[in-house]
Amino acid sequence: MLKRSKFETTQSQIMHRSEDLISAASNRYRITVQVANRAKRRRYEDFENNEDSMMKPVLRAIIEMSDEMTQPEIIGEL
Repeated sequence: MLKRSKFETTQSQIMHRSEDLISAASNRYRITVQVANRAKRRRYEDFENNEDSMMKPVLRAIIEMSDEMTQPEIIGEL
């Protein structure tokens, strides 16, 4: 039985978002490390809050970072 995520993201959407992130970055390695670090941080936050996320941390990191890239207004100004 296929487990459905509560977030409606398809594999092709994740691929497009990943390609957008990589194409917008000046350094492919650096953006990959940034995604990995964010995913790691989200995983620890989920663990500390005893949340069972339906989405894998890497996928969530890709979506968040691509949203931040395309919608800079969602990032709060300091």
